[in-house]
Amino acid sequence: MAYLLDANVFIQAKNLQYGFDFCPAFWSWLDQAYDAGRLCSIRQVGDELTGGGDELAEWALGREDGFFLAPDAAVLTAAQHVSAWVVQQGYEPAAVNTFMQVADFWLVATALTGHHTLVTHEVASASVKKIKIPNVCIGLGVDFMSPYQMLRREQARFVLGPTPT
Repeated sequence: MAYLLDANVFIQAKNLQYGFDFCPAFWSWLDQAYDAGRLCSIRQVGDELTGGGDELAEWALGREDGFFLAPDAAVLTAAQHVSAWVVQQGYEPAAVNTFMQVADFWLVATALTGHHTLVTHEVASASVKKIKIPNVCIGLGVDFMSPYQMLRREQARFVLGPTPT
């Protein structure tokens, strides 16, 4: 079991709390946790990140192939299960179509297959117009949490040290 990170974890970290320029420790921590087998993401998230043409895109391109997992046969089977569940929940057809075409769909399928904990900034919603990752996770019994819960559980520490010269 590992943490499986949603694109919004990386994007919000870059744009807000853990910018590359003032909190490089966050990004180092991600690499260390990946090296220890405790976290990863999926290829579709990697594709989303590398499409930005910014510092986050460069960071994502610099990760090993295994950091962004490609779907395997088990994930493809789980995707059918996720799809069937989503279709049966009464979401608007446009919401279902959108969900099936974005990384969120594959994140849930991968988490379901690998018994991963999905890490996202999304929160559950009663809306039938947009499918949120936590709603699908709850419905399918997939563990999920916020990035802050993950960092606390993992006892991540971003401690100031001497300023590099």
